[in-house]
Amino acid sequence: MAVVRNGLFIFSNFLSNSANVATYDIQQIRNKYIGRWMIRDLKRRKLAEKYAEERLRLVAMKRNDILPLEIREEVGKQIDETIPRQTALRQLTPRCILTSRPRGVVPKWRVSRIMFRDLADHNRMSGVQRAIW
Repeated sequence: MAVVRNGLFIFSNFLSNSANVATYDIQQIRNKYIGRWMIRDLKRRKLAEKYAEERLRLVAMKRNDILPLEIREEVGKQIDETIPRQTALRQLTPRCILTSRPRGVVPKWRVSRIMFRDLADHNRMSGVQRAIW
């Protein structure tokens, strides 16, 4: 019996001192990217960041009514040929970073209203407190 107790004691000391064993809170552990919609949105965000400067410059030239019509048409063709359509900012959907929910996202925290309330109720959000009166 003493051998088992000593073995358990050594094992518990190993677990408490080990840096490899991660301790998790009660909250559910989620993957970095959830589902195909979140992966698609991430891909669009990377493309939008890559082509942002060029797209902004060309769209400004296309909308400039001071330039001649021929130049604006050429710029429009260049936009269609060189820049992917997926890089438009209207293609980006604000999604919750925890659940990838596309609706009801609180922009400041990038979390859906459901997760925001849950985290605020359990004091897991800095600077947020549930209103009680």
